[in-house]
Amino acid sequence: MLDQLLGLIKENSQQAIVQNPAVPDSQNTEVMQTLLGSITGGFQQQAQAGNIQGLMGLLSGNSGSNASSLMNNPIVASIATNAISAIVQKFGLSNSAAGGIVSSVLPGVIGSLISKVGNPNDSSFDFNSVLGGLLGGNQTQSGSSGFDFNQIGSALADGKLDMNDLIRVGGSLMGGGAKGADQDKQQQGGVDLGGLLGGLFGGK
Repeated sequence: MLDQLLGLIKENSQQAIVQNPAVPDSQNTEVMQTLLGSITGGFQQQAQAGNIQGLMGLLSGNSGSNASSLMNNPIVASIATNAISAIVQKFGLSNSAAGGIVSSVLPGVIGSLISKVGNPNDSSFDFNSVLGGLLGGNQTQSGSSGFDFNQIGSALADGKLDMNDLIRVGGSLMGGGAKGADQDKQQQGGVDLGGLLGGLFGGK
């Protein structure tokens, strides 16, 4: 997933980074790698905190796919803040210069990711690979963890979540009813079904 995501960053960085006089040519790749780390780190933090619902909403395009809508999404806004801070600290750019880079590149990258995840004819990204990578990298098949990430993709196929979707995804999240040590292990992995349901129905 990282190589594909870095490819999206490169596609959206020509003007903001490569042609930016504030960024020396020798640092172009490093700035892109810093953006990559901020994006994956931000997604990972959300996944491990149990905010699967928020990630599902973002990657399904429920927050919109234009730049202003994406930058107003709390997950994307958090990634942007961290990315700006990282670029300022690592490369000595001003906040405004770093902010310009992030605001130019990040919406395009996230928008492309949303488009690819939602396109059944594009196999470069899907919910299985994206969320599987975020939650440990080795949990990409249902047999390895009891969590079939493709359940999330199918749950969002009609563009909305209903109770049947929640039951199907929830059963997958909990390993089909796993109990005891196995259930504890899954909860320690950051998948909080209670938090998912609470988020969907306005809980705190």
